[in-house]
Amino acid sequence: MPNISNRGKQMPESPIRKLAPFAEMAKKKGHKVYHLNIGQPDIKSPEVAINAIKNIDLSIIEYGPSAGYESYRKKLAEFYTNQDVKVSFEDIMITTGGSEALLFALGSIMDQGDEIIIPEPFYANYSAFSAESGATVVPVNSVFESGFTLPPIEEFEKLITAKTKAILICNPSNPTGYLYSESEILQLGKLAKQYDLFLIADEVYREFIYDEDIHYSVMNLEGLEQNVIMIDSVSKRYSMCGARIGCMVTKNKEVISAAMKFAQARLCPPTIEQIACEAAIDTPQSYFDEVISEYKERRDTLISELNNIEGVIVTKPKAAFYCIAQLPVDNTDDFAQWLLESYDLNGETVMVAPAAGFYSTPGMGLNQVRIAYVLNKEDLISAVRILKEAIPVYNSTRLKKLIEVE
Repeated sequence: MPNISNRGKQMPESPIRKLAPFAEMAKKKGHKVYHLNIGQPDIKSPEVAINAIKNIDLSIIEYGPSAGYESYRKKLAEFYTNQDVKVSFEDIMITTGGSEALLFALGSIMDQGDEIIIPEPFYANYSAFSAESGATVVPVNSVFESGFTLPPIEEFEKLITAKTKAILICNPSNPTGYLYSESEILQLGKLAKQYDLFLIADEVYREFIYDEDIHYSVMNLEGLEQNVIMIDSVSKRYSMCGARIGCMVTKNKEVISAAMKFAQARLCPPTIEQIACEAAIDTPQSYFDEVISEYKERRDTLISELNNIEGVIVTKPKAAFYCIAQLPVDNTDDFAQWLLESYDLNGETVMVAPAAGFYSTPGMGLNQVRIAYVLNKEDLISAVRILKEAIPVYNSTRLKKLIEVE
């Protein structure tokens, strides 16, 4: 039998999706599963986008431009400019989701063996994207106790070698919900300038900010026009995850030119979805006001409920809709699988994302989970109640097994 590639063998598995078969098994047993494991909002997509799809009048769904429709790119450039991110449509490439934007960015700047520094914990697929591009992830640890603030800039500097090509951040952060301050972004910009590095910022959660904090985009860093690449997506902004439309934004023409080769190889981004996304830009501010208010209430509800569980420690996120919680268990990979395989409370259980998969350093995050507060407040309360009841049962079961082994 032919062998698969080493690259295929070494591609990291998604910690978010690897438990999916166990969730399906739980559902087949008749159990209700509360999905706290994945950032799929339950918020309705904007009516203007849905109507654009319903009213499409095409006789042929044909190929579009590889960089995306110019009308959409121009409207998107205007959208960013209104957010004080001044770019031209020529600085924007439409992609099949933010994932493809990251793949194009990394493919355009990284060679085999190059290194990319990423603060951990980080969005798990960054490891996969880097591996696919032949790059090596070099993690710099963000501390749980500090709420995952940017590690001291000296820690980044210690990791820079002749192979270092870029720094990648997620701002606001998935999985921690941390929002980097203007000061922290300026420090990273200064470092990128000093060592002639690319600075890539995944800014897909830019709208989801609470408590009067302000998002500062890397695109606003002066004098770093050739160093900065921004990644964005409609998935979270408009609750349109299935549309698979994102974009790569940079003023570096060489990066755009290189990325265009990748874009041409996949022909074009989806046609129908671009029509919906172009229409979505006209979504009224009232939509976002209601969404942010709802998520803030969900965040506060989740944090309050988690704080009522003995032994649980949780950081309060400033943005996005994720948090990292530390649980009084030894291994959350095992605990998460046990919840789905062996536990239910009145026919209900919970699916969480073990946090070890969001770290690159072995042994980190073993007692942590990422929780996405994308469910309504009542469901969040029910889900946390299940966790509260499950933890002592799990620990008791583990103890019995250890005694039996001895």
